[in-house]
Amino acid sequence: MSRLFAKPLPPGSSLLLVLFVCIVLSALGVSYCAHWSRQLLNELYGELSVRDKAQAEWGRLILEQSTWTAHNRIESLAAERLQMRIPEPGEVRMVAP
Repeated sequence: MSRLFAKPLPPGSSLLLVLFVCIVLSALGVSYCAHWSRQLLNELYGELSVRDKAQAEWGRLILEQSTWTAHNRIESLAAERLQMRIPEPGEVRMVAP
């Protein structure tokens, strides 16, 4: 009686099963790689944003440094706070080494 319900598999069906499993695994691999690629791209954009903010801050700091070290500012601070002045030519003495 059990022989009536048990039909033999058609030839090549095991090959089709193997190919189907390979296709499913390949689809899962593509999906995983696409997800991983998107995650890495988002991380890259985040790091680029951090870099751009750091470069903007660096530019502001360089500008501030050039303002603080400007010759006319240093000269005016020396004259005001330290009462320094440029000596007259008669006040200059040359010292031999």
